[in-house]
Amino acid sequence: MYYSEEVIEEVRLKSDILDIVSENVKLKRSGATYFGLCPFHNEKSPSFSVSPSKQMFYCFGCGAGGNVFSFVMKYQNYNFVEAVKYLAERAKITLPEENYSEEAKKNADLRATLLEINKKAARYFYVQLKSPNGANALQYLFDRGLNQEMIKHFGMGYSNKTSNDLYRYMKSEGYTDDVLKETGLFSYSEKGVYDKFWNRVMFPILDVNNRVIGFGGRIIGEGKPKYLNSPDTKVFAKGNNLFALNYAKMSRKDYLLVCEGYMDAIALHRAGFTNAVASLGTAFTPMHANLMKRYVKSVILTFDSDGAGREAALRAIPILKKAGISMKVINMTPYKDPDEFIKNLGPEEFQKRIDQAQDSFLFEIEIISHKYDTGEVGDRVQFYKEIARKLLEFSDDFERNVYLAEISHIYDIPEEYDLKGMVRKLALVYEKPEEMEEEDDAPPTVEEMTEKKKRDDGVSEAQKMMLTWMIEDFRIYSKIHDIITEDDFINPLYHKVAKLLFEQFREGNVNPGKLLSHFTEPDEQSKVADLLNTFIRGDMSETEKEKAINELVKLVKKNSIDYREKNTKDIGEFQKLIDERKKLEKIYISL
Repeated sequence: MYYSEEVIEEVRLKSDILDIVSENVKLKRSGATYFGLCPFHNEKSPSFSVSPSKQMFYCFGCGAGGNVFSFVMKYQNYNFVEAVKYLAERAKITLPEENYSEEAKKNADLRATLLEINKKAARYFYVQLKSPNGANALQYLFDRGLNQEMIKHFGMGYSNKTSNDLYRYMKSEGYTDDVLKETGLFSYSEKGVYDKFWNRVMFPILDVNNRVIGFGGRIIGEGKPKYLNSPDTKVFAKGNNLFALNYAKMSRKDYLLVCEGYMDAIALHRAGFTNAVASLGTAFTPMHANLMKRYVKSVILTFDSDGAGREAALRAIPILKKAGISMKVINMTPYKDPDEFIKNLGPEEFQKRIDQAQDSFLFEIEIISHKYDTGEVGDRVQFYKEIARKLLEFSDDFERNVYLAEISHIYDIPEEYDLKGMVRKLALVYEKPEEMEEEDDAPPTVEEMTEKKKRDDGVSEAQKMMLTWMIEDFRIYSKIHDIITEDDFINPLYHKVAKLLFEQFREGNVNPGKLLSHFTEPDEQSKVADLLNTFIRGDMSETEKEKAINELVKLVKKNSIDYREKNTKDIGEFQKLIDERKKLEKIYISL
C-alpha cells in the first residue's frame, strides 16, 4: 500500500515531532532546541537533539536523524508504511489506499524482491539439508537433540560445500546481479561471485511478521567464524531484530527469556519455553530493548554462566533499564547455557530456576562482590563504598531504601556501619550515570557533539554548512540564489537535498520536515538530517557571519566550477566557466 505526498504531509503536519519523541525520551530545552540521551545508542552526555522549528531530530553522537516518520521507524522498528499508519491512527486520520511516490514504490519493490529471494533461499537450504549432501548437517542437529518437527518449525537448512550453488540457483530463477548484490547472500570480487554461506547449518531469521529477512550459519566441522550472520541489508539489521521473536510474541507470557545464541533459544522452545529469543551474534542494543518493549514489560536474562556471559548480562541491564523494562537473571550453574542445563536437568528444573531468578540489581551487586575479599578490612570498606555508589542509581528514595535493606541483609552489613549515611554523603557529590544534570541548562559543547562525528573534507563540510545555514537564516537564500544553485552541489545526495530546498524557497514554504519525507530509507534520512544539522557557532557577530557566508559561497562555487571544467569538452561552456570564475573574485555578499 502506498500513499500520496499530500496524505503523507497531512500525517506529518498533525504529528509534532516534539510530542512524539517526548513520549519516549526525556528532553530538556536549550534555546530553540531540545536535548536528551539518545535512544539509539548508549551515552552518558545528551547529544540527541530535537528541533521543533525544523521538525527534525538529530544525534550528534551516533548520527541518527530524520523527521517524525524516521523516528517512529527507527524506534518502533517499523517500515515507512507502518510508520505512516501508526502516526495516522494516533492523529485520527483515515488513510486512503493509493500511491505516495515512485521512489518510495521503487524502494518498496526492492524490499519485496529481497524478501522473496530470502524465502526462496530458505527453501533451497531446507531441501539441501534433506539431500545426501546435508547428511552431516542433519546428524549434527540430531546430535544437538533436535527432531524433524523442530527442524521444520524453525526452517533450518544446509548450505553446500560448493561455493556458488545458491548463486547459480538464483540466476536460474531470473534474478539480476544488481538485485542479488543487495541480498547479502553473495560475495562479489574480480575472481567471480561466491555464496556467502557454505558448508553451514542454516538458521533463517524471521521478523515479527514471519518474513525471512536474513540468515545465520553454523560451520560444520572446523572453521572460522564458527557462526556467521547475514550482513545488514535493506530488510535486515542485526541490532534491530531478535531470533525467534516471531514465535515468542505469540506465547502469551508476560515476559521474554533472552538468550545469547540460536541453539539456546531453540533448545528452550523445544522444552516448551516458547517465549525465548536470542540476539543475532551482536551485543545487546537499545533497539533490541525497544523492540521487546512492544510486547512485554519484563525479561529474564539467560546468558551463559561463564565470564563472557556475565559481562554480556551486565552490559544489557542498563540498556533494558533505560527502556523501562524490568529484568531478572537466571543462575544456570553448574551448567553453561540453557541448552546444556535442560539436557542434564530437564524443563522442570529450568522452570524452578526461572521462578528463582535473581533481581538484576542484586545480580550486579553479586558480581561486584566477587572483586573483593570481604574477610579483609580494606576490601570490605571498598565493597561497601561501591554498594553505596551503586545505590545512587535509584532516584526514588523508597526503592533505594528497600534495596539497601535487602543488600545489608544478604551481605550481613551491620547497622552501625550506617550504609544509608554513606549513600547520603555520596549523593552530595555524585552525578547519576546516563542522566542529565537537572541544574545545567547548557547544551553539549562543540567538542562533545563532534568528537565521534566523522569529518567530511572541506568542500563537503562547506556544502553542508550552506544547507544548514539557509534553513536557519532565510535571509541567506535571498542573497545567494543568483550565485549558488542546486547544480553547484556535486554530491548526488547533496544535490537532491539542495534541489528540494531551493524549490521550497521559490514556493515560499521552507519546511525541512517535509523535505525529509522524500527519503524513505532510514540511512538516507539520517544522512539528510546530518546535512541540515551541521554545527554552526551561535555566538557569531553579524560581521563574522557575513565573512563566513562569503567564504562558504566562494568555496562551494569554486568547487563547482572546477568540477565542470574537468568534465566539459565544449569550448563555449569552458569560456562561460572562465567568466564565472572571474566574477567570483569580485563577489561580496552583504547581510
